[in-house]
Amino acid sequence: MATTLTSRVEVRIPKTFSNEPLVDFSREDNARKMRAAIEKVRGELGREYDLIIGGKRTKLAKKLQSINPSDPSQVVGVFQEAGVAEVEPAMQAALKAFESWSRVPIEERANLLFRVANLLQERKFEFSAWMVFEVGKNWVEADADVAETIDFAYFYGMEALKLAKVETPIQLPGERNSLRYIPLGVGAVIPPWNFPCAIMAGMTMASIVCGNTVILKPSSDSPTIAAKFVELLEEAGVPDGVVNFCTGGGRTFGGGVVNHPKTRYIAFTGSKEVGLDIHEHAAKTQPGQIWIKRTVLEMGGKDSIVVDSDADFDAAVEGVAQAAFGFSGQKCSACSRAIVHEQIYDRFVATLKARVEKITVGDTTKNFGMGPVINEGSMNKILEYVEKGIQEGGRLITGGTRDENAGPGYFIQPTIIADVAPQSTISQEEIFGPVLAVIKCRDFEDGLKIANNTEFGLTGAVYTGSRDKLDYAFHEYHVGNLYLNRKCTGAMVGAHPFGGFNMSGTDSKAGGPDYLLLFTQAKSIAEKIVR
Repeated sequence: MATTLTSRVEVRIPKTFSNEPLVDFSREDNARKMRAAIEKVRGELGREYDLIIGGKRTKLAKKLQSINPSDPSQVVGVFQEAGVAEVEPAMQAALKAFESWSRVPIEERANLLFRVANLLQERKFEFSAWMVFEVGKNWVEADADVAETIDFAYFYGMEALKLAKVETPIQLPGERNSLRYIPLGVGAVIPPWNFPCAIMAGMTMASIVCGNTVILKPSSDSPTIAAKFVELLEEAGVPDGVVNFCTGGGRTFGGGVVNHPKTRYIAFTGSKEVGLDIHEHAAKTQPGQIWIKRTVLEMGGKDSIVVDSDADFDAAVEGVAQAAFGFSGQKCSACSRAIVHEQIYDRFVATLKARVEKITVGDTTKNFGMGPVINEGSMNKILEYVEKGIQEGGRLITGGTRDENAGPGYFIQPTIIADVAPQSTISQEEIFGPVLAVIKCRDFEDGLKIANNTEFGLTGAVYTGSRDKLDYAFHEYHVGNLYLNRKCTGAMVGAHPFGGFNMSGTDSKAGGPDYLLLFTQAKSIAEKIVR
């Protein structure tokens, strides 16, 4: 990595924030660019990537592989398996870099993010292609992931500049009063595989623009995309040690970083079980630790869409189908339960069945509508949930099995199980796959009670034509991200700050105006004016 904040890349600084436009793949010129990017990436598959600690690249004896879930025989990348021995070198490199990086002017740190955004805009198709291979996103889903990454880069850069200009509400007579948001220190960034670019890069960029340094441990299912992003950071001019790229096991390397007394905070996105484990370990004070570690946790969801009898029927069917089966249901925001008014229930189930059976399943390099689930273990667990749902009284409407016609990968047919009881296993536990439970409710109020009956509280949606019912949902639906008459996925940076309640996490509100506060601490300064 560069030793100073310099780059040959010129920076284009936006005057105002606006969301990155999505690519229209119905245009042949865009489809041609995407096919070319896929072939370019195909030629780079199987490359080995080093650890990057303090700017130095290191190989280890133990390796791990990232594979293509559409074709498990295809290796996407080979990585070093960092363990306990690599924790201390990574921490020391990050601590050393923090001494200088924390004092770099905020304008320079923001410009780094703007350069990152500029480079990503130039390479959107290539980054999308990596996600097509490594996690099985189709073209639209991959493009949306890259667009969100670009949004985070611009948004957090601009928000950091605003934060640096905050003034105290009151200036006391005879004093100069100021408030400064200063960095915390070294952070552990532990992202998921399902948004392997946007969430990984978003947590990393929020950290470094505030002056922190990072030990980045990507998911073992999606390390290549993180490696490509770190390469782009290098090109943009990030100094040595500001972001230390360390692939390895969650229990060994990841656990070592979480427990380290010099770790100041942990930014994590993933399952409830892992998030709670991180929170528990972070709460235990280690010898030599002089602060309370901060945890920024985005965990699971059991998200519902409530459909009332007076809803726009066709819009509700389409919204449920997209939210339930986009990226094979592998979103923490995905619609896992459709709660439908009894008056329209049978018609809704029949219409939804017909809509879902139009979804094509296959290798996403060929842009099928739905790709594989992430790995074999996930596939088997999802199919076990399907069996459990039927055993507990659910009625299989469509799907329910592995889709062997789609190819050698981990493909599951989009699955609908109707007549699900509100307290049954598949109504309560996060499945994280293309399985939708449909539940009948007596009325709108009953539907909201069912929607609120889980330990989670991430996203939710309602479809109704009644203003009074929308207002009722506004007050009574207990989720961090509520959507009215639209699907419960597709949060946009700036418009939909994202984070959930209850066991869905610490309500971090990524992409919102208060997100950077989680990566800073406020220092109040009062100076007596001497005349």
